Parts: sequence; structure tokens; C-alpha cells
Amino acid sequence: MLETVRELLQFDFMRNALFAGILVSIACGIIGTFVVINRIVFISGGIAHAAYGGIGLGYFLKINPIIGAIFFALLSALGMGLVVRKTEQRADSLIGVMWAVGMAIGIILIDLTPGYKADLMSYLFGSILTVSQENLLIMLVLDVIIILVVSLFYKEFLAISFDPTFAITRNVPVDSLYLLLVGAIALTVVMVMQVVGLILVIALLTIPAAIAGQFLKDIKYIMVASIILGMLFTTLGLLFSYFFNITSGATIILVSGVAYLISLGIKTLL
Repeated sequence: MLETVRELLQFDFMRNALFAGILVSIACGIIGTFVVINRIVFISGGIAHAAYGGIGLGYFLKINPIIGAIFFALLSALGMGLVVRKTEQRADSLIGVMWAVGMAIGIILIDLTPGYKADLMSYLFGSILTVSQENLLIMLVLDVIIILVVSLFYKEFLAISFDPTFAITRNVPVDSLYLLLVGAIALTVVMVMQVVGLILVIALLTIPAAIAGQFLKDIKYIMVASIILGMLFTTLGLLFSYFFNITSGATIILVSGVAYLISLGIKTLL
């Protein structure tokens, strides 16, 4: 087993995949914790699907589709954040519309782009084994941005997560911080999209934090545990997908899901 792992690490694509798993796990561990405690999983899913418009934009403009996805994800995140904070209409309905429109724009732009789009499906279902060094660099930069944002506004994010009304009375800019948080979610979504695809983004973003939250109360410890769990799930998923010749993104999510079910059983017995 160990010998096989050493052989796998000789390949550039496998090393890139492992690094991608580590970088994504860091982002998911930090931002996924806030997604879980704020119960905004639906917004995260909406951002992920709307970001597909950016994939289409990238193909249409002949730039890295990930750059287009970052632009569209941030734009949709701000739109959805404003919907939640400012409108009196049903937020889930409006987010659903933005979700659908984003995907529709992506599909139409791809249709209008001449040529064959060989790796198009990888953005839907993930393709961690094809992550390039350029995309690894983008993921590293996004990780640094996420860490800096959360480090600078950690206490404020906690305040708006647990008691936004009290935060308002203390003159905390709740609306601005909320938009900043959903912006960080957007950056994380783009990273996760490359590993498991936008269809499975929500699972990797929330499962590690959900497991850690069952056994830990301190938010910082939950983040650390979520990062470690994310690294474990992505690494195991990669190995299982290689040995059994199955899709890596789906395998990572399956490993995560099984771990979540086991954690529920353990929590019930405690």
C-alpha cells in the first residue's frame, strides 16, 4: 500500500491533486464553518451554480474559465447577499432565479463559443486529477485572501453569526460584513468546483464542518478539525478513486458522506 502511494507521488498530476485537496480543505474548513453556523447552505449552492455563468464567460472570452468563475461567483454572491439582507420577498425564490439565470448564461455563452470544449464536464462534476499548476496558484492566492479576511474580521463574523441584532446595537456594520462573508464563500466555491464540481460543492463545503460541530463548541477548534477532516477525505477519496478506477470527485464526497453517517452514530451513542 505504502509502496503504491510512493509510486503515485512520482506523477505530477497526483501531486497537484493532493496539493489541491489540501488548499481546498483549508478554505472549506474556515468558510464551511461559517456556512454551517449561519445556516446559509442554500446560498452557497446558489453561488456555485450561478458561477457556471463565469465558466461560459471564460470560454467565450478565451481566458482561464476559473477567472470568469471568480467574477461571476462574487457578483452572484453580492446579489444574493443583498437579497437576503434587504428584500422582504422570499429570499429562496429570488436566489433560485439567480441560480438558474447564472447557469443559463453559462450554457448560452458556451454554445456561442466556437470549437470543442474538452474539459467542460469537469466543472460540473470535478476533475481534481487535471488541476494545473496555474490553477493551484490561483487556489493558493484565494486561500491567502480567505485567511486574511477571516483573521481581520473574526470577531465581527462571530457577532453577526450568533446575534446580529446585538451586533447592530453595537454599531457593527452587519450588512457590509455579511456581504464580505458571502464574498469569501464565493471564492471558496470556485476552489471546490475544481475538485468535486459545482454539483457536489455543498457537500465538501459543509460536511467536515458539520462533523466537527457535533463534537466541538469552540469555532476555532471546529475550523481546525474541519480542515484536517477535509484533507483526510480528499486524500482517501483520491486513493480509492485510483485503486477502483472510479470518479475522484464523487469518491471524495462518498467518503465524506460515510464519515458523516458514522459521526452521527457515534454522537448518538455518546
